[in-house]
Amino acid sequence: MLIIGIAGGTGCGKTTVVNQILDQLPEGEVGVISQDSYYKDTSHLSFDERVKINFDHPRSIDFVLLESHLKELRKGNDIHQPVYSFIKHNRTGDTILTHPRKVMIVEGILILTNPELREMFDIKIFVHADSDERLIRRLKRDITERGRDIEEVLSRYQNTLKPMHQQFIEPMKEYADIIIPNNKYNTVAVDIVKTIINQRLA
Repeated sequence: MLIIGIAGGTGCGKTTVVNQILDQLPEGEVGVISQDSYYKDTSHLSFDERVKINFDHPRSIDFVLLESHLKELRKGNDIHQPVYSFIKHNRTGDTILTHPRKVMIVEGILILTNPELREMFDIKIFVHADSDERLIRRLKRDITERGRDIEEVLSRYQNTLKPMHQQFIEPMKEYADIIIPNNKYNTVAVDIVKTIINQRLA
């Protein structure tokens, strides 16, 4: 099994890059695991307490569970990926049955911050986009998909997203094998990734 880690700041276009890779490869050979599914369970906290959590800090992620799930997939076993609600700021209690694939893509803003997880990645990709571009994408997504208002999004960006990006995410570029500038559609970088994957699968 080939495990690819795709990181980058919020709104950088990781999902676009993942979809471009998926479009280029045979159906059924690639699986995707999102870091967002592995926020720690916060059922013991009230909603008001959950809202105050810094979800852009590495300690908000259940890396132990994510690592154990990747190890199970590598052994050829199915896993039950948690389902997370951004509206309730907690896991829903549901899971998604995920089967092993020839290629597993793990995507998320913080996945390169964990040394044990980094070791499991055969290819590490960092998707880069300008900060203003990322803020615009984040605004659009959080308002339309996650039920947030503009004040909440901007406040969270200023107080947690931006400082956490500078402290934890941007420095992870040094661990990346490939950096993809994603201010525009980047076919060359995706083609390179596709070629590497095909070579590994051959």
